[in-house]
Amino acid sequence: MTESVIGKTELASELKSFGLMWFGQLVSLVGSGLTRFALGVWVYERTGSATQFTLITLFAFLPGLLAAPLAGALVDRWDRRWVMFWSDLGPALGTLAIVLLIYAGALEVWHIYLAVAWSSVFNSFQWPAYIAATTLLVPRRQLGRANGMIQFGHASAEVVAPILAGLLIATVGLDGVILIDFGTFLFAAGILLLVRIPRPKTSAVGRAAKGSLLSEATYGWTFIRERPGLLGLLLYFAIINLVISTATVLVPPLVLSFASPQVLASVLSIASAGLLTGSVAMAVTGGPRPRIHGVLAFGLLFGVALVLAGLRPSAPLVAVALFLLMSGAPIINGSSQAIWQSKVPPDVQGRVFAVRRLIAQFTAPLGFLCGGPLADYVFQPLLAPGGPLAGSVGRVLGVGPGRGIGLIYVTLAVLPILSSLWGYAQPHVRLVEAELPDAVRS
Repeated sequence: MTESVIGKTELASELKSFGLMWFGQLVSLVGSGLTRFALGVWVYERTGSATQFTLITLFAFLPGLLAAPLAGALVDRWDRRWVMFWSDLGPALGTLAIVLLIYAGALEVWHIYLAVAWSSVFNSFQWPAYIAATTLLVPRRQLGRANGMIQFGHASAEVVAPILAGLLIATVGLDGVILIDFGTFLFAAGILLLVRIPRPKTSAVGRAAKGSLLSEATYGWTFIRERPGLLGLLLYFAIINLVISTATVLVPPLVLSFASPQVLASVLSIASAGLLTGSVAMAVTGGPRPRIHGVLAFGLLFGVALVLAGLRPSAPLVAVALFLLMSGAPIINGSSQAIWQSKVPPDVQGRVFAVRRLIAQFTAPLGFLCGGPLADYVFQPLLAPGGPLAGSVGRVLGVGPGRGIGLIYVTLAVLPILSSLWGYAQPHVRLVEAELPDAVRS
């Protein structure tokens, strides 16, 4: 065989491996979505407490975020296929424990918190291993499309899982839903046994980064800090995540302030359609070029969408705004991911991506925790009838229930707009793809 034929055969094999890996993770994501929805319903029906319900999200998010730097360093040390394999089996044991507790009639709320925290830690290994493996299996020019497929997997789970879980709870019960999730974890792990993920070559950066586990865990921050373009991109995402988390947690009270629960369901369905639309667009086209436009230009779109959402108490207007907001999210995430995959050497991607996740997402819990109190105690009184801003801002946004949330949306819009303009004004960020050399893949 000629060298070109061998190269094409190897490329086809790697793309097949990515496709198998992606499909296994897609099935697992849907299964996890089933359990997340079903357990949330169980906790709320058992306790009637919104606080205990929202604590599920906190326990599912925070432990993995805190474990990320150490997990990233270990991902770079270990074979990434086996990291993903055990990261599928670990949460499977947690779901099995929940099922056994249900059969024993001993399931308590704290058991669920413990189980989702356990899964969160494994997810801190799974995510950087998955993205780093994608870098090794997909040609650089196709990374945008591959990331679009990954975004589509997450979007599909968000859309399909609640609907499917609602049907399954009525037919097979909570234990049946969780057993299905257990099966999806085993399926994803089994698929990985069919996949070959090449080991990355040791780069000059990787050799310089070798040391103790602690020093390797902190190296991700060193790598990012020494590259102003990536650091600026990271700080941009920290702001975007703060905005998105605050905005999304306030969607139900915003819509319910002027419409029925049925209208809210329709609005959320349209938002989910936007998420799927953006994911498909990213998977098909690979996103804008240069990729930085996919990040910054759609950040500006975020700002416009937030203004529309807060402008008037209108369900169609909010639905259009959320469609725009959610359709842009996969393009921003996929474009950014492709930039990082292209510029970070594969043998240090685990620790760099883990620190990147820690810094970019640490603002999200702030949005989840602060959105409600800001609406109830700060912004809503400003636009109550006779409130301090009723005669000024209220003439534009209106006064009464939900208008304080509208003001939050309009205020939040300033952040992505200014951040995107700042990104375009900063040469290191705007020209990050030209300024930094592409990393050698393997």
